[in-house]
Amino acid sequence: MEFEHKPIMLEECIEFLKIRQNGVYVDGTLGGGGHSSEIIKRLGPNGTLVGIDQDKNAIEAAKKKFSSIDIKANVIIAHTNFENIREVLKAQKIDSVDGVLLDLGVSSHQLDEGERGFSYQHDAPLDMRMNQNAAFDAHILVNTWTKDDIASIIREYGEEKWATRIAEFIVRSREVQKINTTGELVDIIKSAIPAAARREGPHPAKRTFQALRIAVNRELEVLENSLDIVTDMLSTGGRLAIISFHSLEDRIVKKAFQKQAQGCVCPRNFPKCVCGFKPKLRVITRKPITASEKELDENPRARSAKLRVAEKL
Repeated sequence: MEFEHKPIMLEECIEFLKIRQNGVYVDGTLGGGGHSSEIIKRLGPNGTLVGIDQDKNAIEAAKKKFSSIDIKANVIIAHTNFENIREVLKAQKIDSVDGVLLDLGVSSHQLDEGERGFSYQHDAPLDMRMNQNAAFDAHILVNTWTKDDIASIIREYGEEKWATRIAEFIVRSREVQKINTTGELVDIIKSAIPAAARREGPHPAKRTFQALRIAVNRELEVLENSLDIVTDMLSTGGRLAIISFHSLEDRIVKKAFQKQAQGCVCPRNFPKCVCGFKPKLRVITRKPITASEKELDENPRARSAKLRVAEKL
């Protein structure tokens, strides 16, 4: 299947990153190479683009896309998670970078590639791994985790009010027979949610599938672990642009930016600062940037996207 992922808020990302011809930029979520190819076009022979992705299909697609553009810059591609950004840059003897872009969540292609098990609209093996080499997948989670643990992630990551009931139905069902496919899981979720509740709002399985995907890929943990590291890797004046797709991600990014921009954490009644903390970032976007009406018409998946940008001091 062709890897087609419309880059979200492409013009805004490029504008905020303030790309310099001889700069070093990291796309930590390479995807199909949509954002990266526009960065590459603006780089000269002394510029560098480092593309990181844990999905090998995405990397192949990005390489294919790059082959169709005139590249003057140095392009490095790493098959790993962006939480390993420090190791990737160290291996290339890169000490600091001028910009980092993170486009979080699941890509259009991963949803459309039915056999990957990300979508509740395709019947496929329960998988949901962004990194196909990972040992842990949705099948293991659904069939081995305790009822309380399953309920907890569905409630926390999916913000699903029927989380406990869904977890109960999953455990009851797997006692009879293992749950092997997304179709089987969708049927269980539907049976757990009362008919009246199913008639309103999004697809009844949407929140649960989101929660399972986040848990399988440790998405929030990776994001929280990475933000301080990414900030440290930025040069003075370097920019960090992050696109998030649900409130939990956006909250993590917002809090991290606020914390890094705060500086002194001494109580207000202290006559002078004793903590020594200095602000590391300047927040560029006081409120998150959202997609334009024009983009939403062309790409409805951009509806929940929020872009936040900060600059290294």
